[in-house]
Amino acid sequence: MIAMGYTTFDSTKTFLRDILQEINDGKLKLPDFQRGWIWDDEHIQGLLASVSLSYPIGAVMLLQTGNPDVRFIPRRVEGVDASKDATKSERLILDGQQRLTTLYQTLVMNQPVSTKTVKKVPIQRWYYLDMLKCLDVSADREDAVKAIPADKKVPSFGGKPERDYSSPEAEYEHHLFPVQKLFEPGQWRQGFNKYWNYSSEKANLFDRFENEVIERFKTYQLPLIVLGNTTPKEAVCQVFEKVNTGGVSLNVFELLTATFAAEDFRLRDKWEAIQKQFKTYPQLRVVESSYFLQTISLLTTFDRKKADVTAAISCKRKDILDMKLEEYKKWEQAAVTGYIKAAKLLFAQKFFAARDIPYATQLVPLAALYSILGSDADTDGARSKLLRWYWCGVFGELYGSAIETRFAKDTVEVIDWIRGGSSPSTIEDANFASNRINTLRTRNSAAYKGIYALLMRDGGLDFRTGEPIDVSSYFDDAIDVHHVFPVDYCLGAGINSGLFNSVVNKTALSARTNRMIGGKSPSLYLAQVEKSCEIDIERMNQILRSHLIDPQIIRSNDFIAFFEARKKELLEKIGNAMGKVIPGDEIFSADVSGSDDGDDGDTEANGLG
Repeated sequence: MIAMGYTTFDSTKTFLRDILQEINDGKLKLPDFQRGWIWDDEHIQGLLASVSLSYPIGAVMLLQTGNPDVRFIPRRVEGVDASKDATKSERLILDGQQRLTTLYQTLVMNQPVSTKTVKKVPIQRWYYLDMLKCLDVSADREDAVKAIPADKKVPSFGGKPERDYSSPEAEYEHHLFPVQKLFEPGQWRQGFNKYWNYSSEKANLFDRFENEVIERFKTYQLPLIVLGNTTPKEAVCQVFEKVNTGGVSLNVFELLTATFAAEDFRLRDKWEAIQKQFKTYPQLRVVESSYFLQTISLLTTFDRKKADVTAAISCKRKDILDMKLEEYKKWEQAAVTGYIKAAKLLFAQKFFAARDIPYATQLVPLAALYSILGSDADTDGARSKLLRWYWCGVFGELYGSAIETRFAKDTVEVIDWIRGGSSPSTIEDANFASNRINTLRTRNSAAYKGIYALLMRDGGLDFRTGEPIDVSSYFDDAIDVHHVFPVDYCLGAGINSGLFNSVVNKTALSARTNRMIGGKSPSLYLAQVEKSCEIDIERMNQILRSHLIDPQIIRSNDFIAFFEARKKELLEKIGNAMGKVIPGDEIFSADVSGSDDGDDGDTEANGLG
């Protein structure tokens, strides 16, 4: 027994003439999110040449209207009379807009086509087929497609006189057949025969042209893929992303924008207004429209679960596309507030700039948690738990891929934990292997950014000024990550680059401090800083300890002892943030005994070496 298959689309063919008539009648339109027609004169001529030879020009994908879950605002194809706006569309063009618009404007519109040259200069053109060249088997068919200015006068050029094709007689004389007459050539043929005094030679010429060219247009069939009006919204979005290479890239935000527009709601305008609010907080400049919708989806599905315990909390594409407008409106402001609270939490952890955020994606559940918890998130106990969950995500490096499922689990489990339940799986799953710290060398790693922030958060003082790093000094003094043992010194001392480029040998310093240090040995640059900045040894030792640097070891220029001691201190700090004990290990393991691995090389400011 053969099981019956299920499909959301039909594959068929239709005559080009019929589909252009459907466009002209206003029954076949475009979804409003499609961008405008953009083809230039060269593309137009190439397309007409292909059809004239019955060459394939690719399939067209249409979407049947009438799906209550996929309601797009339709607009007429460019060139169609405005009176057709009132005609109810039966199908929409998902893929094939540029080709169909080109064929409509050249073959049906009966007015000059507003296009442009390959150099983007706007022009208006009528299109013709040179009958003699079309019948010349040695001629290139694209050379037989003629583009004539809107006034049908070709100016003199290169010694050739001006040519005037503005009368039918001129067309007949030069054997130029207007392409807009291809589907109804009878009247033009009558004029042609009369002009040539019913010459049998010319009549035979036209017969050949009609059989070999005109009939190709009349009988040309386009492959169609038609998505039915029961096609899920998610499938429409995915199909559009895959096939519409010539148009806009329709992501989930674009599709939801188009869907909400059918209810007279401008999601894009809303998002632009939200972005203006977010720009006040550098931490939120990494938030994309899709992230914001994922947060809304978490809130929406969490809300649904209150009424139906079997409902799933989720923020996958399908869940976002299933979102109702009233649900979006209900949770929009709560999500905005959640993101702002998340930004303030990260600010307190010394994440001052967008580039320093370990995982932009982790803001999705963090904002949702703040939105759901409301004032319950403001207690010291709740804040401590949120921070522990956050740092476990960072140092466990759990938000790099396949994260939608974790978003949903975190939303449920962290809230339950804050309200007295057991610790969430993100905390249980998070592990930081002690030797991982050796391979953290650039901002490509979330854990690298996390260590950088912890050092600033817990009181790292600038070597030169002795001041803690706050938001003002961060930007005013150009605070960045710099080497403690400078690169030039390490190279001269034969120290392995896999070690000296590790975050263990880096700390947060101002640009000016970094220039003062240069490429000297630590004992030398510390003595110079103490003298020039009038810092006594005890105070300098205090500053060094604020960076988890042992003063006695660094003053002896013993890199290996320094690395061992500081690595142990950093692992303890990471463990404190995660609420876990991280066992130490020997530094001379396989992953650091050779060249760098893991990251793309050291890209930090290198004034220290």
